[in-house]
Amino acid sequence: MPAVADLPVAPGPLAVGLSAALQRAGLPVTADRAARLARALRLVPPVDRDSLYWTARVTLVPTRAQLPLFDAVFSAVFDGRLDPADSRGDDAAPPAVGSEPRTRPVPPDRRRSDPATSAPDDGPRAGSPGAGDADGAERETVLAVASAQERLGTTAFAELEPGELAEVRDLVRRLVLATPQRLSRRSRPGQGRRIDVRRTVAAAQRRGGDVERLVFAERRPRARRLVLLCDVSGSMQPYSRVFLTLLQGAVADASAEAFVFATGVTRLTRQLAGRDVDAALARAAAVCTGWSGGTRLAASIEEFLAVFGRRGMARGAVVVVLSDGWATDPPEEVAAAMARLRRLAHRIVWVNPRAAAPGFAPRVGGMAAALPFCDAFVSGHSLAALQEVVAAVRAG
Repeated sequence: MPAVADLPVAPGPLAVGLSAALQRAGLPVTADRAARLARALRLVPPVDRDSLYWTARVTLVPTRAQLPLFDAVFSAVFDGRLDPADSRGDDAAPPAVGSEPRTRPVPPDRRRSDPATSAPDDGPRAGSPGAGDADGAERETVLAVASAQERLGTTAFAELEPGELAEVRDLVRRLVLATPQRLSRRSRPGQGRRIDVRRTVAAAQRRGGDVERLVFAERRPRARRLVLLCDVSGSMQPYSRVFLTLLQGAVADASAEAFVFATGVTRLTRQLAGRDVDAALARAAAVCTGWSGGTRLAASIEEFLAVFGRRGMARGAVVVVLSDGWATDPPEEVAAAMARLRRLAHRIVWVNPRAAAPGFAPRVGGMAAALPFCDAFVSGHSLAALQEVVAAVRAG
């Protein structure tokens, strides 16, 4: 097979065509995976059929169960029975896949290192159906794994290794928390209905006192204040570091107000300011009290409202609470504190990493008492789940 650079089909249409063929055959291929394949073909043009097979397989097939279908479609496409650039056709038509069994190519590094795969042999190739009768054990082929970033995106923070956690925190730092806009009291010239007397008079004075035209004003839009309250009690320890990185990015990029709480509330806005993430988190850790202790959820919210809410910090703001809701306070006190916060805030987003657990239901305790006052309830337990947090903060 010629290299992709010599093919009549460019990498982009080839990736789209193969992805469409796999979709028609019933193998779910996302647009992101198709784009990733196109980029891979441009960076590393395959020189033969086997190298193209492994590039497509690593990019498009995340699980072992999907391999037989992928092999059949790939054989049909690149044996000349299907045009790889044709992604149109009838959606109701059956998939054009190969009906006869096919042998999967051996990975390039195995062909170089394993004499058994390079020597002529009339028997079945290792890794194909029927192999292993001679030596009594089936030789495992190299399985494609999802990209590292994709795995990091779907794995819960509590399950990541230290090195992976550091990489995830770097990705979390790049998330942008943008709040919806509101109309401020300040105005600007525009198409509003209110006459801007000051600008109209100033324009008339420049023309000898004659009012030639009226200047109208409209209120300036501005982003709503973003306030983040992060639980750093013992039950939140697997997630606290990542969430603090999220807070640091919000303070540095969105001028957010950041607080942590456990047995009391600590404001960390000043400590988390700046672009140096590690230095900011070190300053925050130095002043934070009650780290990894118990959770006084109701008392912490009441303290926030009494000390900072009185200054108008929560009024009209988007408030994000990052907590699992495990509180030592009575549920009725949590409900009362959340009711006060609800009357001040424009929107309350609750991020509970325990919500992703199978069978989770916020039926008892502090979480059940707080939930009726929340506008959005998301898990935020992984990098992909934090995208829901970004969307919930942006929602009007």
